[in-house]
Amino acid sequence: MIWAMTAVLDWQNYQDSFRKAAEAAGFSAVVLADVDCGAIIAWERPGTGPHVYVSAGIHGDEPAGPLALLELIREGFFSDDVSWSICPFLNPSGFAANQRENAHGVDLNRDYWLQSTIEVAAHALWLKEGRKPDLFISLHEDWETTGFYFYEINTGLDDPERMRQILDAVGPWFAPEPGPVIDGHEIRDSGWIFHAAEPDLPEGWPEAIYLAKMGCPLSFTFETPSRAELSRRVAAHAAAVRAASGRLLNQIDKGGI
Repeated sequence: MIWAMTAVLDWQNYQDSFRKAAEAAGFSAVVLADVDCGAIIAWERPGTGPHVYVSAGIHGDEPAGPLALLELIREGFFSDDVSWSICPFLNPSGFAANQRENAHGVDLNRDYWLQSTIEVAAHALWLKEGRKPDLFISLHEDWETTGFYFYEINTGLDDPERMRQILDAVGPWFAPEPGPVIDGHEIRDSGWIFHAAEPDLPEGWPEAIYLAKMGCPLSFTFETPSRAELSRRVAAHAAAVRAASGRLLNQIDKGGI
């Protein structure tokens, strides 16, 4: 176990642990960039079905997402009927400093238009050159909330039932974040922000907007409350990933996508 109740990630141990688990699960490493605190690595494993891309760790004070991905890969969640791409740890220097931004004070998740940082420039190039995802999932945390919520960007078929499945899956750990406005956005339903495929700030593109502009038809940004117990946040993220991915596969099996 490389984590307990602390909110600070043992990032060096984490990198080693994820590498061992990913290689054992048949993933191949692609080094995107080397920064002062280590390499930024994408993990890829081709499969027979749709392409699902999952990212975490773009903010260095949000450990639950990277830890959830480690738990999922150890439990054998990433099945062969999906082509998987995983970036579990996009901001090594931020984790080394236990801060949201990278070592130079830049919020990487607002840099996908300008691509001014080494991390985002390398990551955006990898995304651009790779296979377009059918589904993108991004794992985040929010210090200002007490419940779970998520952003959906969807340029395809509307599917409110998917929202209910995700919230039901997370329910054992968190209720939906209350209120008609979350993170400055009006909700479509409890805990659900249905976001246009446009940035809130013209030059402040997050990863999800960059992927939408590339043609990714569906993305979810999952947010757990940072003040809650770390083990609950990790479990909630893992449950949300399982629910969102499972819903996509069920729809494809039924010819719905």
